[in-house]
Amino acid sequence: MDTACDVSPEENYVLFKQDSLFAESFPLMKEIRRQGKLCDVTLKVDNHSFSAHRIVLAATIPYFYAMFTHNMAESRIKEITMKEIEPHALESLINFAYSGVVKIDNQNVQGLMVGASFLQLSKVRDACADFLKSRFHPQNVLGIRHFADTLGCSQLMTSADRYIHQYFSKVATSDEFLALKFEELIDIVRRDELNDSEERIFEACMKWVKVDQETRSGYLPNILANVRLPLLPPQFLADNVATEELIRTSHKCRDLLDEARDFHLMPERRALVSACRTRPRCCDYVVGQIYAVGGLTKNGESVSTVEIYDPITKEWKMGEAMSMLRSRVGVAVMDGKLYAFGGFNGTERLSTVEVYDPMQKKWSQGKAMRCKRSAVGVAGLDDLVYVCGGYDGVTSLSTVECYSPKTDSWTTVAPMMKYRSAGGVAPLGGYVYALGGHDGLSIFDSVERYDVANNTWTKVRSMLSRRCRLGVATLNGKLYACGGYDGSCFLRSVEVYTPENDQWQLIAPMNVKRSRVALAANMGKLWAIGGYDGESNLSTVEVYDPKTDTWTFVAPMRHHGGGVGAGVIPNVVI
Repeated sequence: MDTACDVSPEENYVLFKQDSLFAESFPLMKEIRRQGKLCDVTLKVDNHSFSAHRIVLAATIPYFYAMFTHNMAESRIKEITMKEIEPHALESLINFAYSGVVKIDNQNVQGLMVGASFLQLSKVRDACADFLKSRFHPQNVLGIRHFADTLGCSQLMTSADRYIHQYFSKVATSDEFLALKFEELIDIVRRDELNDSEERIFEACMKWVKVDQETRSGYLPNILANVRLPLLPPQFLADNVATEELIRTSHKCRDLLDEARDFHLMPERRALVSACRTRPRCCDYVVGQIYAVGGLTKNGESVSTVEIYDPITKEWKMGEAMSMLRSRVGVAVMDGKLYAFGGFNGTERLSTVEVYDPMQKKWSQGKAMRCKRSAVGVAGLDDLVYVCGGYDGVTSLSTVECYSPKTDSWTTVAPMMKYRSAGGVAPLGGYVYALGGHDGLSIFDSVERYDVANNTWTKVRSMLSRRCRLGVATLNGKLYACGGYDGSCFLRSVEVYTPENDQWQLIAPMNVKRSRVALAANMGKLWAIGGYDGESNLSTVEVYDPKTDTWTFVAPMRHHGGGVGAGVIPNVVI
């Protein structure tokens, strides 16, 4: 729209502004260039030539602004030979200078990104990086990371690294992984951030060696020094590590194996083992959608509702509802799918299991548990889900069932040392921890952990407070317990457990009291979702930042009144 503005009643003039001038001018300049008129420079690359106008290039492309305005030789000559850029990329970016539009696709993205970097078109470069991020896949992410490294694009490298950490097992099956150089392999397997079991990491390394055994077997001692062999279960060490011919025939490899065995057999000597081989890995920045599953209305009725929180947009939206009403439900995420175990439908406790596939946006039935469980604790460890304790409608339970998503089957493992209903359960450092809860008579501060290799539960340091209906999650190699009920008070206190010294310590309390609270780790932070404050079911959500030791409110749930189960499905689902 064209406008005229009076500057001042005393002045005898107006300022006229034509808002459409620039929008109309650039298409006209593009047409003039298409006709080859008024062009005063030709850019040549390989056998291709592209005519253009210096003033347009200087005004829109920083590289040419510097070239044409700083008395360089190229500011005077009519033909300029370009290097470090592909012809199709140069053509697209010249067109971009006249239109502000560039098409990015799988075929041209790398050439465009190189060209945009060379011409200092930072926004085009960022758009190319975003395009590549959206195309991450286990089969290509290592190649994209190498490309980003070559180009010096740290943002894309960081995103690729985070994808590799989060999906290491799948990345390790790619041809790109098997083709890594030794130094590149070590750079990956030594990282604390790998979000996978030490068993899978060991297997990936052995597969890499065996692809070219004659050349690579000599690297094996250095590789195993970066695999955390002491954290492998004793049975895996005996059945899978000690039986490897390449390890048996290497003196250095046998020394590392003996060190790992001694770590289990002689705890008093653990301090002698290198800390880098005994420190649990921790992927602290899984970025995903937070699913609030089942739970209660503000009136205390069980629901099948599912809400999804996107921490990027900071908004809740409705998800696909489950087929059954479920409050006090156990939730776990495994291989990009969300599992809902048991719960209470308002009438009876449940043994049924539902599975949500975010790719199909659909719930399906899983194999039912062997007994009914509500107020149940659930933890995913390696390829299995452990369902611990709960309440069957008659009594609190100590029994533990182990679910394999791959075979859709259940097995029974060793029971906990205590009957635990409304306790917290979480994985940490290759163990399953069970915290607090009650047995119908007493509320516990006790903590025990399950050793998968030995099928045994062992008591560890008790929490600082008794808690049932608490929220539990792991973050940065530590175990967090928040809120709950101690028998007389609803709690907002939060404590954190460090396994290296077997100690609990208090951190900043939540802003409100929360029992029946769900706790989820996402983006390097903790999300306390819903709960009950002693008077009302809560839809509010607050987030803990360990860097600042503070809790901050975020958007509340829209359709839940608390008592939800929570799980995080990574944004990129394979």
